[in-house]
Amino acid sequence: MASKATRAAFGEALVDLGARDPRIVTLDADLSKSTMTSAFAKKYPDRAYNLGIAESNMVGIGAGLALTGKIPFVCSFACFVVGRFETIRISIAYTNANVKIVGTHAGIAIGEDGYSQMGLEDVACLRALPNVAIVQPADELETKQAIAYAVEHEGPLYLRLTRQNVDDVCPPDYRFRLGRWLVLRPGADVTLIASGGPVKHCVDAATILAGDGISAEVINAASIKPLDDDLLLRSAGKTGHVVTVEDHSIEGGLGGAVAEVVGELLPTPVKRLGVRGFGESGDLKGLYAKHGLDPAGIASSVRKFLNR
Repeated sequence: MASKATRAAFGEALVDLGARDPRIVTLDADLSKSTMTSAFAKKYPDRAYNLGIAESNMVGIGAGLALTGKIPFVCSFACFVVGRFETIRISIAYTNANVKIVGTHAGIAIGEDGYSQMGLEDVACLRALPNVAIVQPADELETKQAIAYAVEHEGPLYLRLTRQNVDDVCPPDYRFRLGRWLVLRPGADVTLIASGGPVKHCVDAATILAGDGISAEVINAASIKPLDDDLLLRSAGKTGHVVTVEDHSIEGGLGGAVAEVVGELLPTPVKRLGVRGFGESGDLKGLYAKHGLDPAGIASSVRKFLNR
């Protein structure tokens, strides 16, 4: 099974797409080696801009380039770029500028660098803006599909990418579509919905739960905004229990979005798993275990939720 960080897949896809579409440009805030846009900059030096550690300026320039017909990918760590929320709000969202915001190093899985570098509130911030699509791909194939989609998408879009390597979960013929989710494993007793790194953990948790006689449906929710309401309601209606899993604050992320839809349209018990409190420095596996986001932790939470 191949394993690659989605930020690495993003860097590769950008180089390929850049050859086909001269409108694509990249903007970085002194982190191009980390956001993986350095290969694009090397191949297309006149289409890559390093703005230094000045993210608000980068966001503003990205909006200006978009409004002149370019397709800018504005890149930094998720916490730094979305931390410039006020500029994103007015310069990108309010003008409906065709900017692709790329936040790498999302979640506690970045590990030892600790809370100051962890994007844990980014989805909550951008979900509040009415016209910003939010996508968090789960593996290399889905990332490359999502980047290709982002180039065609008219309007602002946020891509949330991992620092850590993630295993392949999508089938080879998979095609990303905004607002559509993917059932990775059908089930009858509980619906597990995740995005990004924890998707594979949900697949593994479903295997553990099957040993206990619990049939878990696993859904890859790469499209966080918009959600796939149809699939969500179908699955929730079938299983009667929904568990969301995300490497993000428990507040305002995928779990909150799912709970809003289910609460309004199909009252169903929802259990949200995510990061409570602030992140901290530690190794990836230890942090995921501490927050119950590893396969064993997810399986344990499901058992408690179902009283099994």
